[in-house]
Amino acid sequence: MNATVLLFARVAELIGAESVMVTLSPGACAGDVLSAVRALPGGAGIPAVTRVAVNHRFVDAAHVVVADDEIALVPPVAGG
Repeated sequence: MNATVLLFARVAELIGAESVMVTLSPGACAGDVLSAVRALPGGAGIPAVTRVAVNHRFVDAAHVVVADDEIALVPPVAGG
């Protein structure tokens, strides 16, 4: 399955895009999405604590993604 992944903040900077298309195996989970994006050029620098959101909710790495899910990677943010 092909999935579009929205990228935010530092993740978007590292990859050089606000979204990417990744190919996932059937039954793929949120952790697989993060691994697929980390495998892209620039992805090795993605922070270890980056969160995956599916359909506007943060999920754990074992959450199974399906076609039509809105998937986003959100790195840690700091405020002041």
